[in-house]
Amino acid sequence: MSYSNAAQYYDKFYENKNYEAEAQKIVSIVGSEPDSQDLALLDVACGTGLHIEHLKRHFDVEGLDICTELLEFARARNPEITFHQGDMTDFDLGRRYDVITCLFSAIGYVKTLENLSATIRRMIEHLNPGGTLIIEPWFTPDAWMPDTVHSNIIDEPELKIVRMNTSYADGRLSYFDMHYLIGTPEGTNHIVERHELGLFTVPETISVLEEAGLAVEYDPEGFIGRGLYIGKRK
Repeated sequence: MSYSNAAQYYDKFYENKNYEAEAQKIVSIVGSEPDSQDLALLDVACGTGLHIEHLKRHFDVEGLDICTELLEFARARNPEITFHQGDMTDFDLGRRYDVITCLFSAIGYVKTLENLSATIRRMIEHLNPGGTLIIEPWFTPDAWMPDTVHSNIIDEPELKIVRMNTSYADGRLSYFDMHYLIGTPEGTNHIVERHELGLFTVPETISVLEEAGLAVEYDPEGFIGRGLYIGKRK
């Protein structure tokens, strides 16, 4: 998977996403005092840093992402914040945090239960005892709708984008080719990005979290209806 080719347009497709409200829910879950910044938080798969833009008001924040281009936007948006480039399945930052988040379904990109387990354990190795791990999942196998077509349109005076894909499934893997048709005064370009995400059931994910040593609470609604896993390191 790579957002690198269309990274500059990423945020335009999520302008209606309430990052501030989602950050505030994380504050409520953790119980952080407003504007205290006493707790260290790592946002794994931080993307362009829009969650961090709001989380940094409440935590001592750092970000991690694998995509160079997305990190460029995150750093520009939050120049005072430390960002790390790395793979969430195998990163080592040499420190621990009080809170670790992995939001907007990015955990699905680990693809397999084996990788999910490795990723969770890697996160826990970076989590202080008593710390909180918050994961927003991708779709479950029952919720994924293969063989369906989806599209989004950006319509600005000097920028027109049509983003379209057909969704598929191969066993427990969901996949789609995201087609971007991008029109500017300089010309029209066509970009295609391949996305592959694992489909994990709720019991499977809870089992992985518990086997890694977390006390787990599951919120079936979460931010946008995909659920939310909240784990406390024992």
